[in-house]
Amino acid sequence: MDSKNRNAEFPKITFRRRIWSALNIRYTEKKGLSFVVNISLSVLIFLNTIAIILNTIPSLSETYHHIFWDFEVFSVVIFSVEYLLRLWSCVEGRHYSHQFWGRLKFLFSFWGIVDLLAIAPFFLSAFVTDFGVIRMLRLLRILRLFRMSKYFHAFRIIKNVLTSKREELILAFSFIIFLILFSSSLMYFLEHPVQPQNFSSIPASLWWGVNTMTTVGYGDIYPMTLAGKILGSLVAISGISLFALPAGIIASGFNEHIRGYKNEQGKVKCPYCQAEYYLAEKNKHQH
Repeated sequence: MDSKNRNAEFPKITFRRRIWSALNIRYTEKKGLSFVVNISLSVLIFLNTIAIILNTIPSLSETYHHIFWDFEVFSVVIFSVEYLLRLWSCVEGRHYSHQFWGRLKFLFSFWGIVDLLAIAPFFLSAFVTDFGVIRMLRLLRILRLFRMSKYFHAFRIIKNVLTSKREELILAFSFIIFLILFSSSLMYFLEHPVQPQNFSSIPASLWWGVNTMTTVGYGDIYPMTLAGKILGSLVAISGISLFALPAGIIASGFNEHIRGYKNEQGKVKCPYCQAEYYLAEKNKHQH
């Protein structure tokens, strides 16, 4: 193999490629620079979430305001450097290989937007004088919690389950929405003549439909007529079984993915023919 073909097959490991490799997430890798970086960022995101929660306690906020502020500045600096490094090195990934369009694609990708929203409130609050807007921007810092989901294998399994079962879930939730709309509309015509304040319109009756079908039952809106009570009882009973559909779909998806993951873990490769087989089939695999 000449040097030209060798370089094409094994691209040169540049500093930018090392940065992208360190920031890239590998769920199977339990050591190395990438593992250390991802764990460190996960810990920092978790501490940020705790700090945001504790900062809402008036006594702690007043006493340790400077500590919360210093930690916020430190976190924003780290997240900003990480975001810029990701934007600079993303062209090393096969999905963002173009120098301009690749970076633009990364900017508007889901995780690119989440990374930007993690630091944007800090910089935007410096240009806003309205205290109410500042509080809303500071509340957006909780979006950093979403970043933690990409550092854990469990969240990836949840994403895969929801993706693989999306058709079944869409069908189940469509039926639930249809039943809520139908029962709320029927309840409006039954209860509006008796209590026009509570069931003033079909959209207002939807609040009753959601409360009843989810079996929450706040008690602020409830039927008074006999027909309304019968309908409410039927909706409450059907809601118990109907809302179990999405739970069953997700549970079956988890079972399939976990079984598939364990099967992948149990695969080995034959040193002679390079064929893959499961450990349970070792005695059957003969040459």
